[in-house]
Amino acid sequence: MPHPVVARLRLLLPPPVSGGDEVDWEAVERETLLRFPADYREFVESYGGGEIDEYLSVSTPPVPGSPYGDLLDRVDPALANEDELGALLPEGDLPKLLPFTFSASGDVAFWLREGAPDGWRVAVFRRQTPYGVNRWTVFDGGMASFCVAVLTGEADPFSERIEADDRHVFVNWRAV
Repeated sequence: MPHPVVARLRLLLPPPVSGGDEVDWEAVERETLLRFPADYREFVESYGGGEIDEYLSVSTPPVPGSPYGDLLDRVDPALANEDELGALLPEGDLPKLLPFTFSASGDVAFWLREGAPDGWRVAVFRRQTPYGVNRWTVFDGGMASFCVAVLTGEADPFSERIEADDRHVFVNWRAV
């Protein structure tokens, strides 16, 4: 059964004609001991690695030939600013982070890996902020909900705003 939020995302952001990426999710889980959220798995299968509106790059697990298949290798300098993120979370508890998307402005969206994968929230590190403003934003939803909120203008967590118009474009790595 299709994920309801991914179905809404498809209306805002049509999947590429070339289709998504095939990932052996069971093999990835065995190798990494990491299970990914259902909305993300469906996104990868429908869209693959690539870019949203030439601004957000979405990473995937390794896919032969894909420059976006680096999800499991990503480490980001934003992690040096974890204290600011901890200040936004209850009791300052900082769960494990995993980056899954990057903006052209150098911002990074991470999963806050706490609890079951389908309950992971999103935290965004914004590289460009006014002095004294926390660079982190926590979004209470998963990857697909986050993408919908960004594309509709309900959330504005990045250094540059994505225009909330009716036409958004996803370019799969095969089309680049």
